[in-house]
Amino acid sequence: MICKSSRYLVFCLPLMLVFGCGKSVEQKQLEEAGQKMEDAGKKMEEAMKQGGQGFGEAMQKMGEAMTAGKKVEPVDFRALKELLPESLPGMKRTSANGEKTAAFGINVAKAEGEYRGETEGNIDITITDMGNMSGLTAMAAGWAMVDIDKESDTGYEKTTTYKGQKAHEQYTKESQHGEIEVLVGNRFIVEAKGNSVKMDDLKAALGKIDIGKLDGMKTQGVQP
Repeated sequence: MICKSSRYLVFCLPLMLVFGCGKSVEQKQLEEAGQKMEDAGKKMEEAMKQGGQGFGEAMQKMGEAMTAGKKVEPVDFRALKELLPESLPGMKRTSANGEKTAAFGINVAKAEGEYRGETEGNIDITITDMGNMSGLTAMAAGWAMVDIDKESDTGYEKTTTYKGQKAHEQYTKESQHGEIEVLVGNRFIVEAKGNSVKMDDLKAALGKIDIGKLDGMKTQGVQP
C-alpha cells in the first residue's frame, strides 16, 4: 500500500508499519480499512482544491474507515475518572477531568488526572476509551503492532507487557522524562507520563489504576 498524501499519512503510517514488518491482526480488515482511508484522503484533497465542497462527506468517509463499521458506545468518562488515583506517592492530584467527543462518526471518551510534587516532578495519567475505533486500536497505537527494544547512553525505548497487556515505555535520562502506555483489552489506552521523575515512579503511578476492572469494561457499549 502506498500512501501518497501527507494530509492523511498519519492514518496510513501505522498500516505501513504493520505490513512492512510482516505482522498483522485481522489483516484483511486492516487492508480494507487502509484502502478506505486512502480513498477518503484523496477525496479530502480534491475537496480542498475545490474550495471545501464535499469536504464534510469526505471526512465522514474517513470516520467510517477508521471505525471499520463497528458500533461501540464509549464508557461514560465519569467511570473512567473514578479509576484515577486520588494521589500518588509524594504527589497530590491537582486536577481531574473527563470528556466524550464525537465527530464524523468517531466516538471517544477519556479521563485525565494531573499530579504534582511539593518541590519538583509531575505526572499526568490519561485513560482513553477508543469506542468505535476499538477494532483498530492496536493499529492506531502503532507500537502495539511491532516489537521495539532500543537503548543508548541517553535513554531507552521498548515494548513489553504489563499485567498481561501489551505496553510501551520510553525514558530520557537527562530530562528525566518518561512515558509508559498500556493497551487494555484492545480498547483502552492507559498512559502515564512525567517530568523530573524516575521510570519506577511512573510504574508506581500505573500500579494505582485497576487494570483488571478496566479490562472488564471492554464489552460495554458494544453493539451487534
